[in-house]
Formats: sequence, structure tokens, C-alpha cells
Amino acid sequence: MKKRETPATFDSTHFKRSPTGIQGLDEITSGGIPRNRPTLIYGSAGCGKTLFGVSFIVNGATQFNEPGVFLSFEENEEDLAINVASLKVDLPKLVQQKKIVIEHVHFDRSEILESGEYNLDGLFVRLGYAIDLIGAKRVVIDAIETLFSGLENQTILRSELKRLFRWLKEKKVTAIITSESNESGEVTRHGIEEYLSDCVILLDHRVIRQISTRRIRIIKYRGSTHGTDEYPFLIDKDGISVLPISSLGLKHPGTKERVKTGIPALDDMLGGQGFTRSSSVMISGTAGTGKTSIAAAFAIETCRRGERCLYLSFEESPGQLVENMKSIGLNFDPWIKKGLLKIISTRPAFYGLEMHLLELYKNIELFKPSTVIIDPLTSLFGQGDNLEIQSMLTRMIDLLKMNRITAILTSLISGTKEIQSEIGVPSLIDTWIVVREVEDKMRRRLRGLYIVKSRGMPHSNEVQRLVLCDKGINILALEDNPASPVPLTPTKKLKNKPAKKKTK
Repeated sequence: MKKRETPATFDSTHFKRSPTGIQGLDEITSGGIPRNRPTLIYGSAGCGKTLFGVSFIVNGATQFNEPGVFLSFEENEEDLAINVASLKVDLPKLVQQKKIVIEHVHFDRSEILESGEYNLDGLFVRLGYAIDLIGAKRVVIDAIETLFSGLENQTILRSELKRLFRWLKEKKVTAIITSESNESGEVTRHGIEEYLSDCVILLDHRVIRQISTRRIRIIKYRGSTHGTDEYPFLIDKDGISVLPISSLGLKHPGTKERVKTGIPALDDMLGGQGFTRSSSVMISGTAGTGKTSIAAAFAIETCRRGERCLYLSFEESPGQLVENMKSIGLNFDPWIKKGLLKIISTRPAFYGLEMHLLELYKNIELFKPSTVIIDPLTSLFGQGDNLEIQSMLTRMIDLLKMNRITAILTSLISGTKEIQSEIGVPSLIDTWIVVREVEDKMRRRLRGLYIVKSRGMPHSNEVQRLVLCDKGINILALEDNPASPVPLTPTKKLKNKPAKKKTK
């Protein structure tokens, strides 16, 4: 009896892809868009379709040695070069080097006939000549709906679209075709292109609470797995960046390595060795209790080790922060000049939650810090609802841990509660320190500090006194105070007692 042959299994890792060179996009597509196949990018006006196409062509010519042809129906070569010059892209130079060909085709609605004679043969000739001229491996057709703007015959439209997609495959070029979405934003203008494309990517530009947000979603990808969620992307002076949220999760390795806090007495409270490296630390307290000061001490200690620290401030400008820390003997200036300390100040309402997360991702990629300080984290809480905030914080902490970064997060709590859980944040962090106001019997305001938790290490459970002075930060035992402190409660009324007469 003849033995039945075992069918060969398909390995998606061998699926041929063409990297786009767009930060983050290649990660969520497992290496890029399908090679030698057409990919459709669609969305509403202003969502970044043309820029995606230009980036794909430019990155192919400059990074992957793949010449490309950009076919535009709306912008000529001069206009296109001006529009992308702000993104540090020199299109005329790449055209001169014969790495890119830009073809501008003008279509008039009156030129499109309503007869069976309408076809794209002339476009094939022109596009084929440009491909052969430089040996192009990549092609972008921008605003394909212009080809059929005046054509109402659906039979001809479908036939010519199929011919175009088949022709691109026969030329063995990796093609990106951009198209406008319909009024609902769910499908393309003609509703046919997404069925003919091997990969379909939706770009979305929305405004939530008067804050602009851009998101990208992969609708389909034939023959390959891919991320299916919405991913925020950013367009700035460096081009396009996509945050690959799918790569985040509970995959970070554990470590026994410890790092000093910059406050020797605090190190003693944490088992004598400080924080665990790449852990997340939250410092909670009301206004004026010293949260920023503790974070600043750790920033300087990081720089003393020759490591980089990224300080994100949502309340103080870099200059104001530097001057304020000098009052307690912490000088940021030398470390800023050495390039070990970078302070970025941004108003929380300047971006949406996703954009703040994407900005953090970009700064980590560019600066390569070993420590990130976010001061205060609670400033971001007004930019979304509880579900959005908790999702963003989870991904933020995962991002820091995956990059083996020690995170210091300050949290401003309101009221007189000694412990206040802000939208589930404490359950995500490894070490939680609380600083609070206390008052001794002499009615003097003091700062108390204690450790709520610190995973994987012995730590003190006593309340200590936090002291800030012009020579630095220190932590003393409460027994060293002249009088025993009591919790400061604003509801407690002070009684005017007559002064005692001194006896000789």
C-alpha cells in the first residue's frame, strides 16, 4: 500500500515582505508590506496617505537600494518636493541621482469617455517606461480615484481596476495605491480596491476633546499574520512614526541588579541597596511634600553612574526646574552639558494620551536613557476616561520595562488621604513611596515618608522624616524630632490657649 505523503506546511516567516522603513509599521506588519504585490492605503483628507507613499519610495531608495516611481494625479514634482522638504526629504536630489522618478499625470473629467473605449493602456505605457528607466522595484500611485472620477460605468471601472492590479503584479513591483475613503470612512470611494489588494491599511484622523489624534489599522494582509488593533502614529519633522503596541506585554526579564536612589538613608530603607533596575517606582504625595526633589536626586545619581536620564516634566519648564533644584543643593547644569540629562517640558493638553505615549517611545529610541522620570504622572489623567488612562499607563510601563529602563513616576494626590490609588496605578508599579505632611505638637509642619510596598526586597515599614535643605535631602527617624508628630488634618480646629506665665 502506497504511503500517503504528508502535505508541506506553510511557514509565514518565509513570506516575502518589503520593508517600508517607517518606524513601528514594519514591526506590526512582521517585516513590511507584501513584496511584488499591491497594497492599498486609504483614509479621509489630511490623514497622511501621500506622506506614507513618499516615505515608502524615499526609504526604498535611500535605505534598501530599491529605486521607485511616484505617480501623482494631484501634485506635480515641484509641489511635492516643497511639501516634503520640511520633513528633511530632498526629492530633487534623489530624482537627479535617478533613484526616484516622479510622474505627474493630469486628468480632466471631460477626457474620460463613457464608452467602452475607455482604458488605461496609455497609463501602462507611461508607467512602464518610468519603471524600466531606473529599474524600479517600488511604485506608488497616489489618489487612484482620480482615474475614474467621471466614470459611472461600473463594468468598465471594475475591469480596468483589475487590469491595473494584475499589471503591477506582472511587472513584479511592490506597489502602494492610495485612495480616499467614502463619506462613512469605512471603505474606499469605489468600494472595489480593498478586495483587489493583498494588503489594506486604513489611516484615520480624528479629533477627541479638541485634540487631534492619528491612528493606523491593518484591515487585511493576505498570507500573513499581523496586528489587528488601532495604533497611534505621529507626523512630525522626522516623518512618520507608529507605536507598535502589539510588541508590548509581560515579556520583560527579571533582574537582581540594584541602583542607588541618590539618598543614602532611602537606600537603607530599601534593604541598603536602592531600587531594582528596570523597575517602576511611584512617589505619591500632596503638593509641596518633596516628590520632585526625590525624583531629581535619583536623576543626578543616574548621571553620576555615567548613564542617561530622560526627565519629562508636565508642570515646570527646564529652566525653572533647574533653578528650583539648586535651592536644595541639586545642580542639573553639569549633567545637561555632558548630554547625560535631557529635560522635556510639555503641557498635558498639548497631545492626546496616545501621542504622549508615542512621544515617549520616540524619545527612548533617540536618547537611549536608562532612567525615565515622569513628573507628575497624574497630569495626564485629565486627557481621557478611566479605561483609556489605565490602558495607556499599562502600555507605558510595559514599554519602559521592555527597554530595561528604571521609571520614576510622581503622583499628586488630593485631600488628606495617606494612600490614594489613582486608577489602578499602584498595582502596576514595583515600589511605592508615599510622602505626606505631618505636624508635631509644636504646630510645625514636617514631611513624613514611608514605603507602602517594594517587590522582591526587604524594606522598612516605619514612617521617617524627610528633610529638604540647601545642602541636599536627608531622611531622619521621627524620634529625632523635638516632639512626636501627629497627622496633619485640616478639619482639626486649633484652640486658642492662654500663654503660660514663666516662673522665676
